[in-house]
Amino acid sequence: MFQARGEKQWYIPDGFIPPDSTGALVSHESVCVLNCSSEEARIRFTIYFEDREPLEDILVVVQGRRTKHIRTSSLMKEGMPIPSGVPYAIEVQSDIPIIVQYSRLDSTQAENTLMSTMAFPMK
Repeated sequence: MFQARGEKQWYIPDGFIPPDSTGALVSHESVCVLNCSSEEARIRFTIYFEDREPLEDILVVVQGRRTKHIRTSSLMKEGMPIPSGVPYAIEVQSDIPIIVQYSRLDSTQAENTLMSTMAFPMK
């Protein structure tokens, strides 16, 4: 019998798209989703800010038994993207259990920095 892997709700409290890049690598962030189920996952993102209303209900679909690396700069609501250089947080809600990882590549200096961590799951 198949047992669901992951959770339906995840949080990433420290989002920040670096506004600058040096060299060939572009500074960016990614939300990496692993869908182990044979069903597609319908994922809704909410982006929270310190000084403005959230961007809500941003839909991304991840096919069954697939992974998807979603650059946060591609998440938009009514043509409004997440601005670079602004702190934010991410809520990830899925209709089926998934696994979520978060990564940031900061190439604002010649010595690039790559950070990756698991998102915080809610049961």
